[in-house]
Amino acid sequence: MKPDVDRVLEVCAVSLMTDVAANTAPPYRQASVFATAILLTSIREEFDRSAARRIEENRALRALFADARESVADLALRARLDEASRAQETSFLVSDLDMANAALRQLLIEVHAHVETLDSPAARRTEAVIWRELSDSTQRRRLSLGAF
Repeated sequence: MKPDVDRVLEVCAVSLMTDVAANTAPPYRQASVFATAILLTSIREEFDRSAARRIEENRALRALFADARESVADLALRARLDEASRAQETSFLVSDLDMANAALRQLLIEVHAHVETLDSPAARRTEAVIWRELSDSTQRRRLSLGAF
């Protein structure tokens, strides 16, 4: 039997909410069991989209870097942007995607700091694109349950 992670998380969450929490006392422990069930539901949602979200974000950052090259005055930074924009995923393991994302985000921080020091329309456009990507990134991570 191949365990279906999505289904296992769903069954565990429903069991905790409908059976275990209802038969747990005191109220603090009952609330704790219910919170654990909600956490499992959130994990289920993130599990389903985890690789896709990371790939989408890494591609968005690379596209941003390709567009930002012209607004960057520092030649070494421009070369790094060029290299990063041409890279592609070599592994779809979530841990590898996360490592690539961390490196891309570090470069994003450097680009953002750099363009903030420049006084040009291209720098302002790049800065606006960076802020838009940061907002989009937050939306990609949003859970359907919201904050709980």
